[in-house]
Amino acid sequence: MASALRPEPPQRLARALGAGHPWLAGLPALADEVLGRWELTAERTVLPGGRDSVVLLVRRGDGTPAALKLCAPASASGTQGAAVEAAALTHWDGLGAVRLLRADPAAGALLLERLHGEVSLRSLPEAKATLEAVSAVRRLWVPPEPGHPFTTVAAHTAEEVADVLERAPRAVRPLVDAALAVRGELLADAVDGVLLHGDFRQGAVLASDAERAPWLAVGPEPLVGEPAFDLARLARDRLHDLVASAGAAAAARRRVHKLAGSLDVDADRLRGWTLYRAVESGVRHVLTGRQQDGELLLEYAAWL
Repeated sequence: MASALRPEPPQRLARALGAGHPWLAGLPALADEVLGRWELTAERTVLPGGRDSVVLLVRRGDGTPAALKLCAPASASGTQGAAVEAAALTHWDGLGAVRLLRADPAAGALLLERLHGEVSLRSLPEAKATLEAVSAVRRLWVPPEPGHPFTTVAAHTAEEVADVLERAPRAVRPLVDAALAVRGELLADAVDGVLLHGDFRQGAVLASDAERAPWLAVGPEPLVGEPAFDLARLARDRLHDLVASAGAAAAARRRVHKLAGSLDVDADRLRGWTLYRAVESGVRHVLTGRQQDGELLLEYAAWL
């Protein structure tokens, strides 16, 4: 049975779409329709939330807890959308990731097992968080099925080059050129890929009561490629803490080598993808007005 709860869009999502976006205007009606059709009772909106969806904590008809994720249209949010997320979660079937209970990709609706959204790996000390992150991500790296719908790392990064890096300010062109060169080298001798999370970081791994694992990944932006690409985002986690530490540049390089060794990934390839992904994220931040965060990411990339 549907609840009268009015879903509250996260601020990051509202900024990404724009206050007058039709999807935001239609969100209350969409939530009511899905809640009623799936016989769910809404409890509250998960906040602060993300940049591409609204998540409601709900109860199923039999009283069991779940989470309803309503995804913004892929073209509007800049992500691949509900269909590919559902495909990845179905393929993993709870192995290292949240379990998908029901899906309506056309409506952008995913019903997920409920995790402890307020408790991510970022709540743990860094060493313990890294250990748990490594355990979780290695379970996700499985071969995709034939005819899979997932974008490759090569195609995904080609879009980033066209949409972001080619518009980089002149002042950061030397760093951008280095990132483009290392991308080309990495793709030139890339091996057959596995299914990747795509946005794997400590904040995307939540505490779970499931017997199969105490920590499970959420919010994939699935790609097919080499594991080093997934680890590259994890390598710069807690960047503000890293920058504030003594010998930050050397510490950043040591972290890359330690992560590579813990998962038997080539350290040079991880360093290369970490450099590329930090530059792309840094330029994207600068272009969207988040100058301070962008400069921090670019400084980190220069250390590598």
